[in-house]
Amino acid sequence: MTAGQRQLTELDRGEALRLLGSVSLGRVVFTQRAMPAVRPVNHILDSTGIIIRSHSGAAIISEADTARGAVVAYEADNINPNYLLGWSVVVTGIARLVRDPGELARYRQVLVPWVDRDMDQVIRIQPEVVTGFRLDAQQTAAAGAIKGQAKG
Repeated sequence: MTAGQRQLTELDRGEALRLLGSVSLGRVVFTQRAMPAVRPVNHILDSTGIIIRSHSGAAIISEADTARGAVVAYEADNINPNYLLGWSVVVTGIARLVRDPGELARYRQVLVPWVDRDMDQVIRIQPEVVTGFRLDAQQTAAAGAIKGQAKG
């Protein structure tokens, strides 16, 4: 399959968030010493935002541990490496530490870190801008006609 045989379709906010919630691994992009930094993390998505965990010494913690929070991007995808078909979602928003003891206890129970390290901090990313796209196989006119004949 060549690049010309794919169709790029933008996703609306609802579909993008639904797809983001269907996977557990993504990448958070934040600023570290005035430069972009990217870290793979696991996440959950709930009605309050994207929830990730980190450790106390992580660079993102000092950024998110302010009254204004930290502007971050969060990206997750599911793209087949053989056919280059699938989807990608990017959320830009504000990351803040979760401080409520009840929320902390709940998130620490439902979001188990995938690394062997004490991940004692919980971060909520409040989605502000949500974008996404789907890469589908482009249906040619001939393929559409054949598919239509098969139905009839």
